[in-house]
Amino acid sequence: MNILLATFTTLFSVVNPFGAMPVFLTLTEDDNANERSRIALRACIYMVCILTVAFLAGQYVLDFFGINIYHLRVAGGILLMRSAFDLLTPGANKSKVSDATVEESKQKDDISFTPLAMPMLSGPGSIAVCIGLFTSRLSYTGALFTILAFVLVAAASFLILISSLRLTRVMGRAGMTAMARIMGFITLSIGVSFIVTALKSLFNVA
Repeated sequence: MNILLATFTTLFSVVNPFGAMPVFLTLTEDDNANERSRIALRACIYMVCILTVAFLAGQYVLDFFGINIYHLRVAGGILLMRSAFDLLTPGANKSKVSDATVEESKQKDDISFTPLAMPMLSGPGSIAVCIGLFTSRLSYTGALFTILAFVLVAAASFLILISSLRLTRVMGRAGMTAMARIMGFITLSIGVSFIVTALKSLFNVA
């Protein structure tokens, strides 16, 4: 249960489905509620698949390129801190996708994989977190609970996406900005933790 809760809270703040709401609403403005639900569901299923593959196969990819897991955690921590500063800086809350990508996505028949699942929900930061979760000491039960946490994050993201129109109206611009800063602060803390624990492990190994 500790693995489940820790993975859920860490990954949810990095995925930050609230940040995907504006793009989701923009790309589905001509769709009805049922179609929006189908798009959100497919995007969240894709997200679980991407994060699970990153979690299970990430270590083998690192070994192939000769990258130490602690080096990845330092790099992932820096990436998370950069994203967190974007969320914390007033007027600088940038989307994970460019305006050109959003305009291009409007012409696509299916936006659930790109840009929603990747990079909005499962971007470089969340993938780095998932790879960093895998250790040789992790039991099969721990791995199952970790993947279950991915599913729970996807379920929470699905509920937020399908309620995005209502949430935007209720929270308003001020509420969305406050939420972005809260998620940014949590993400910054996670990034710092990634770097500190990785550096401690590197010095212990050395």
